[in-house]
Amino acid sequence: MTEPFFLKPYFQPKIWGGRKLESFGYDLPDGKIGECWAISAHPHGPATIKNGPLAGKTLAEAYSDDPEYFGNPSSKVFPLLTKILDAEDSLSVQVHPDDKYAAEHEHELGKTECWYVISAEPGSYLIYGHHAKTHEELVEMIENGQWDKLLRKVPVKAGDFFYVPSGTIHALTTGIMVLETQQSSDTTYRLYDYDRTDDQGHKRELHLKQSEDVTTVPHVDPKLDITSKKVGNSTITTLVTAPTSKFFSVYHLNVDGDLKQTKDAAYSLFSILDGEGTLTCDGKTFAIKKGDHFLIPNQIKDWTLSGKLDIVESTPGAEE
Repeated sequence: MTEPFFLKPYFQPKIWGGRKLESFGYDLPDGKIGECWAISAHPHGPATIKNGPLAGKTLAEAYSDDPEYFGNPSSKVFPLLTKILDAEDSLSVQVHPDDKYAAEHEHELGKTECWYVISAEPGSYLIYGHHAKTHEELVEMIENGQWDKLLRKVPVKAGDFFYVPSGTIHALTTGIMVLETQQSSDTTYRLYDYDRTDDQGHKRELHLKQSEDVTTVPHVDPKLDITSKKVGNSTITTLVTAPTSKFFSVYHLNVDGDLKQTKDAAYSLFSILDGEGTLTCDGKTFAIKKGDHFLIPNQIKDWTLSGKLDIVESTPGAEE
């Protein structure tokens, strides 16, 4: 009998992190923890399978050794990465490369990502995009440190969703927590870091040349077609899917009662943001609660989520 894979996250300390991830029931390492790499096969933070025949394997090992669970994909690397980010302080202003630039310069995938906002303190905002009209104007503003003129600030509240294609200047700021779905990449070009220093008094490295190379000019907000539908007492909201994103589809599930689902991708990823309930598939029922993350493999054709649950679900994009 095939089971869903429940995953043990990997936690990343960050200069801007805090301790709010403890609210998900996690036993955090000491210090400022900024990121929970919840569903990850990336070598910088691999998640580990906790149950079933593959228990003890990392997700990366399972993807390599047991491809049938993932629909025998052609991609050599697991393509997605799910994180929870706790911005106790503002993140650096940054930008990510696309697949072509990343393959040439970093030897990994590019990084398109998206954010579902779990919580945001009153008055919170994101850095999302910029005001430069031409590449020359972008470079001039960067080199002259005209950050207030260059950077675009967007108000944010819980429940908001942002799609962040590669080439988008962006940053979470103080008091925001998000569920991030992204390509499995750890390439970040740091454009501006508020002149912060670490515990040893060192400023973090900036990547101005790479940032100028990969930033999309002018910035244009992606056109999202966010739609919701009722299924019984539950609501499924489609946040992004093809053609807007070729890398992943992302859904918000507000489960109230029983929500039956049928497979429509090679596998599905789930993160429980709040509540508790059960997952039933292949004749077996599993308790699920806030802070759980799991993958439903290819062999499972349908399942039922039951209870009162706040969930973000994602599936991989079509292989090229």
